[in-house]
Parts: sequence; structure tokens; C-alpha cells
Amino acid sequence: MSTEYAPEHTPRLNLGQHLPEFYKAMIKVDGASRQGLDPVIAELVKIRASQLNHCAFCIDMHSKDALAAGETPERIIQLSAWEESRHFYTEKEAAALELAEAVTVLTDGFVPDEVWEKAAKHFDEAELSSLLAVITVINAWNRIAVSTRMVAGHYTPGSTAHRPKTD
Repeated sequence: MSTEYAPEHTPRLNLGQHLPEFYKAMIKVDGASRQGLDPVIAELVKIRASQLNHCAFCIDMHSKDALAAGETPERIIQLSAWEESRHFYTEKEAAALELAEAVTVLTDGFVPDEVWEKAAKHFDEAELSSLLAVITVINAWNRIAVSTRMVAGHYTPGSTAHRPKTD
């Protein structure tokens, strides 16, 4: 039995090709944002923000990166319903996920004090700074990938193939 999938869409624009200095700067900011933050928490936060932003490209990339870093498929699968399945996550991870949601979805125009205080209870100021930076950067990447319709499914962890050519 053969399954025929929908055809792959084409990207609208290769931002890295047209604005190489901006794209290189984003990659540099991305690397700097993760300094001092547990890589597992960074990937979980990136996946969750990408789910909220409907960014298939980033969900694919960061799920694969998380798996390559030793994360379990079960915890990645449960991320979209992490509040219902809190028993899969530590209190620190849950605080990071809650902050990621509050920063990503600013429908009320602010991050609630109780969400910030919960994160501050689990992260020192340096870690909290990195966490906020990671959340901010993944939201920027999501907006780039969704707007330009970057195609999910071709990323390989550790490769730079996901980066559009800048020369």
C-alpha cells in the first residue's frame, strides 16, 4: 500500500542570500543566547515556542536537535500538552516552559509577575538572562521561517545545511 503525501511547498524567499550580514548576525546572537543555559531546557523552550508560533521548520529542527542531545521522544511529544503532563518535566523545566509561553504569546501585553517569579525561583539571574534571550531569539527565527515558508523535514542535527547560503 502506497501513501501519497501532499507536495512540498517552495520557500518564498532566501533571507540569508539577500541579507547575509543580518543572517550571520542572527546566527551569532543565537549562539550567544544559549551561553550558560542547560541545553535540554534550551531545546524544550525552542520547541514549545515554535509550536505556539506554528513554525514547522523550527519544530523539526529543534526536535531533531533535542533527540540528538539525548532527549526522549516521549517528552518531546508531550510538549504541546506539557501542563497536562507535568510529571514528564522538572519544576525548573516547567517554569521555563511557562515563561516561554508568556513571552511568546503576549496577548495581555505583558509577562505576568507570577510567571516571572516562578522562573526567577529556579534560575539565577545569569541563567534567567540566557533563558529570556533564547526565547526572544527563537521567536525571531520563527517569524523568519514562517514568513519565508522555510521547508521542514530536511534538517540534520549538526549540519549547517539548514542555513541558506549567504555568499
